[in-house]
Amino acid sequence: MKKLPIGIQTFAKIRQDNFYYIDKTRLVKKLVDSGEYYFLSRPRRFGKSLFLDTLKSAFEGKKELFKGLYLENHWDWEAEYPVIKISFGAGIFRNSIELDQTFEAMFLRWEEKFNLKLAGINYKENFKELIEKLHHRYNKKVVILVDEYDKPILDNITDQNKATEMRESLKNFYSVIKDSDACIKFVFLTGVSKFSKVSLFSGLNNLEDITFNRDYSIICGYTQNDLEREFADRLQQADLNEIKNWYNGYNWLGESVYNPFDILLFLSNHCEFRNYWFETGSPAFLIKLFKENNYFIPDLEKVEVTESLLGSFDVDFIDLETLLFQTGYLTIKKQKRIGPRLKYELKYPNIEVQYSLNDYILDYLISDPAGKSKHQDALYYSLEAGDPERLHSAIKSLFASIPYNNFSKSRIHEYEGYYASVIYSYFAALGIELIAEDVTNKGRIDLTLKLDDKIYIIEFKVSEDSGDDKNLPLQQIKSRGYKEKYVYKNKSIYLIGMTLSKKERNISFFEWEKA
Repeated sequence: MKKLPIGIQTFAKIRQDNFYYIDKTRLVKKLVDSGEYYFLSRPRRFGKSLFLDTLKSAFEGKKELFKGLYLENHWDWEAEYPVIKISFGAGIFRNSIELDQTFEAMFLRWEEKFNLKLAGINYKENFKELIEKLHHRYNKKVVILVDEYDKPILDNITDQNKATEMRESLKNFYSVIKDSDACIKFVFLTGVSKFSKVSLFSGLNNLEDITFNRDYSIICGYTQNDLEREFADRLQQADLNEIKNWYNGYNWLGESVYNPFDILLFLSNHCEFRNYWFETGSPAFLIKLFKENNYFIPDLEKVEVTESLLGSFDVDFIDLETLLFQTGYLTIKKQKRIGPRLKYELKYPNIEVQYSLNDYILDYLISDPAGKSKHQDALYYSLEAGDPERLHSAIKSLFASIPYNNFSKSRIHEYEGYYASVIYSYFAALGIELIAEDVTNKGRIDLTLKLDDKIYIIEFKVSEDSGDDKNLPLQQIKSRGYKEKYVYKNKSIYLIGMTLSKKERNISFFEWEKA
């Protein structure tokens, strides 16, 4: 049985030390045959660094590493090119001094590796001189590979001044690529975010962005076929449908893929379902944006953005939904054209992200991490048992547990969507299937929950006073015939109307019927 390449980003090590490897070399050939300057954005831990190192090995002519792979018989192995590989992935860049130190260390390594001396005027001139000297020495054009091109900016994204300073330093550095075109064979830049060309790659107009190119949608990640073919020896007792629900679903307008990090840790841990990818990063900055925008959390179920908004952001304008997509917490559900504009519907990619992100959001909404698990259990068991009265008690209990100082120190509870956001995030963090703003032919259901044999149709109302319009939510469900959408499902259907009082900071009225 082969070894699992958890955290390994070196192509040679994977190929020489009996690790599993999913062959992506057909796409290496396609890239080189089709163009010269490329950019790719993908979330963290998606295999970008490994793909870059695969490119490096190919251009350096290391044929022995490609034995049995597509590229072995589809590459000119006689032609070897000097490769400049730049990575900003190590450590955290806290200020421009640390970025300067990284540049300095890079150039010292290149001087040693290629046995040459650079004038040392500044980093921009050193980079240009390095490209020209390598081109002249080897009589071959130079390959430039940049990994985590945006990390110095993202490390400082909560400080606009620092982030801007990092952006301008990198913009100055990357401008050398345009001016050195005559000496360059191939360029490939990768990162998590997708900054606009104007803000970071000014003048580099021939940089082709393949982030949403269907031909390269599986350039990073594992397809369903990859999973079943390459890891068959480790999946003999596994539930493939459950694995798909938990970890598949990332989509860039082609075939959906798995995050490799999830799958490798899942297999390493004897096929135990856990939130492996989510645990490797903290969405703290996203939570900051949720707070600043009083974001209505159920809207995560129906995000719709334009192509221009989805495609880029900058330190001067950071859109929450764009950042959620670029960092992997949302993915593409559907592309559609409205007049001349392309628009995208986004969704959670899978159960892991849905439950983990909402579990994290709950800590910001309720400030009761200790009691959160207890309330989640109570909600889950009441839904599973088909017991709305028990559900009523569970929801009242969770609102009652929110510390008073969470209200007194913040005005968040005065924002209309707060109560629905809390309930939505609790349900979403259970990992069950749910639809916010569920469309019917007579209106929109506030929230639909789908279990194996039960469906819950829930309508909310937030009132200033506990005595306002008590029975309106359930009346609306019945008068608009919301249940008709699901009667053919042969499942038990529960209709639930609840009124949430701002004054009482809890449910003031709850009624239900079994359809």
